[in-house]
Amino acid sequence: MDVTTCLKSLLLAIQQYRDSRTAQHAAQLQKQVEKFSGLKCEQLLSSAQVLPSECVSGLVELAGNPSTSPTLTSSIIALLSQLACDDQSREILHSSYNLTSTLAAVIHCHSNTPGEPLCLQVLQKLTYNTRIFQSASCIHELITFLMTNIQSQNEDVVMSCLGLLANLCRDNVSVQIYIKSLDNVKQFYRTLINFLAHNSLTVVVFTLSILASLSLNEKVGEKLFDAKNIHQTFQLVFNIIVNGDGTLTRKYSVDLLVDLLKNPKIADYLTRYPHFSACVSQVLGLLHSKDPDPAAKVLELLLAMCSVSGLRSLLCEVVFKPAGPKLRAAGGDGGRKAQCGLALVQWLSSAVEGGESCSLQVLQLLSELLEVSMPDSTLSFVEMLLPTLLGLLKGLNLSQGDAHLRKHCLRISYVTSLLLNILHATLPPCSLSILKCVCGFSQVCAEALLKTLELMSKLRQHVKDMETSFYRMLQDQRIVTPLSLALTSHHRDRVQTGLSLLFEATPLPDFPSFVLGESIAANNAYRQREAELSVKRVAVQEVPPLRTNASTLDSSSVSSKSVHSLVEKIQTGLEVKDSHVSEIIDVYEQKLVAYASKESRLQDLLEAKALALSQADRLLAQYRLQRAQAEAEILIIRCLQCQLLKCEDHVLYLYCDVTTLKKHHNELFKLCFSCFFLTFCARRLIASSLELQKSQLETKLKQKEDELNKHSAMIAMIHSLSSGKMKSDVNLSL
Repeated sequence: MDVTTCLKSLLLAIQQYRDSRTAQHAAQLQKQVEKFSGLKCEQLLSSAQVLPSECVSGLVELAGNPSTSPTLTSSIIALLSQLACDDQSREILHSSYNLTSTLAAVIHCHSNTPGEPLCLQVLQKLTYNTRIFQSASCIHELITFLMTNIQSQNEDVVMSCLGLLANLCRDNVSVQIYIKSLDNVKQFYRTLINFLAHNSLTVVVFTLSILASLSLNEKVGEKLFDAKNIHQTFQLVFNIIVNGDGTLTRKYSVDLLVDLLKNPKIADYLTRYPHFSACVSQVLGLLHSKDPDPAAKVLELLLAMCSVSGLRSLLCEVVFKPAGPKLRAAGGDGGRKAQCGLALVQWLSSAVEGGESCSLQVLQLLSELLEVSMPDSTLSFVEMLLPTLLGLLKGLNLSQGDAHLRKHCLRISYVTSLLLNILHATLPPCSLSILKCVCGFSQVCAEALLKTLELMSKLRQHVKDMETSFYRMLQDQRIVTPLSLALTSHHRDRVQTGLSLLFEATPLPDFPSFVLGESIAANNAYRQREAELSVKRVAVQEVPPLRTNASTLDSSSVSSKSVHSLVEKIQTGLEVKDSHVSEIIDVYEQKLVAYASKESRLQDLLEAKALALSQADRLLAQYRLQRAQAEAEILIIRCLQCQLLKCEDHVLYLYCDVTTLKKHHNELFKLCFSCFFLTFCARRLIASSLELQKSQLETKLKQKEDELNKHSAMIAMIHSLSSGKMKSDVNLSL
């Protein structure tokens, strides 16, 4: 059954089980999942087809559904693990299908099930070199689950838990802060330190990776990776890289060493590690294998070492170390094959599947190593490298799609940088062995750079940022030599290419036109003198051979006198009439002219090289200044990062305080509302009683007024009676 038919059957079974979760439909789906697992479907997700996308979406949905049976969930997870076979597929499953959060939910809902170890393994695959936000769904529960199982030392899942936690902690500040904020973090540190004595190297590497992520800049990390223990750690990591349990252990060992090199103190310790050269030589031996995965990790480690200034020179000595006398005496290419750098050249032109990334890493590594200078030991290596670099510039086919075009353009960028470094390394004064090959290197590098620039000129309208790189390269000081060689070449196509590039470069503000003119003048003077010398050599070759006289040779006194007389004639400026002597003088004159021409040419070369050396010194000074500024900025950034970590800790504590204050505020608000309500009710009630008392008092006051009026009337009557003046109109009724 082909893949398309199997996908259609699987999609139908998923829809039937989703509509009706019967035992029959579950068995049918289980059968289709197992049947699809038996097919080889590599890079199925990267094909961007609708049918595989629908199937994977349905499977992920069913796996995350708690009502799905554990047996069916385990089968689905096994199939998803099979699909996550390469980096691109893992990225698609993580970002497009949200499989990481789904599997975290599965572990949270279906813990202590037979499919739990497989689920942890798939999560470890998905989270490797992937940033996971701690705010994602079920991540907090997943971290708690991992720490609990690690502290319980459950041998069935402890290795997967350590590897998964190492992935979550690496370069993830939010997860690191969350783990450090937990109450049992000190006990967790003790458990991890105990794991350092484990008999499995993989467990030891996972543990060191977690400790480096969580405590490298803290007191625990300073004690763990101090000067007393760091050499043992280096030896352990190098031994695991060379003689590890497998590819997985080697990957995490390289990542651990790369993370340790980010710390300046540990990087300085490694520069003083006495066994560094021997360890790096053994690590370089891994490049002789045909597997691109370990080769890519080894190259990643070497590039990380190149970022440390003290390690780059040591690395050059190891990579470009010449073969010993016994190996060179073996004859042929035995000495060359014994070099560690030979494996790097082999990966440049390797046809192994998945080796494109290794090829780009090798180009970047060689560009870093040959950036400063080219010692005598690298001469044979560069002779072997140049033809391979020329071969990398060929093979562009626009009909192969955008992906191939992007890879080829990226390769061109790295090749150009490497060629410029090789060409620049031959310009300063160097040893006699390199001087003999300078001309050959310059011609080959110039031809390669011209092809590269011509190709970049054609692709600048089709590739993003290619035009910027093209104009930046035209303003590079190191482009003068190949451009001058092209403009003074005998080949028409090179001259035309040089003129077209010169037409593009002339309007640029930083184009070194003066240096280009000096270089063209020196090349023209050299060619003119070579032409004059070639004419004189032809004339010398046409002179008949000198005839010798035996009697003259036998007579030493006569010859001595003739020589002295010849010298006297030359010194006095007299004309020499002897034809043979005249021919001899012509020959010597031609030789003297040739020597003078060569001396003038060497003088021009020395002047050009002195000018180039001064420019190189100026560039090196600028580079050192920029590097110092960059290091200062890095230190500032690291200080800011430490402050940021402290601020994040304070923010976390403040968040807890704010939460507590919010709860207290809510309680106070409820209490205030209750008091306000009671006050309002009370006021509505010292109000109703006052109105009642007021009405009662008004009634009493009215009664008192009536009584007062009666008393007043009675007093008035008594007063009138007492005075004897009773009025007739007095109202007795009062």
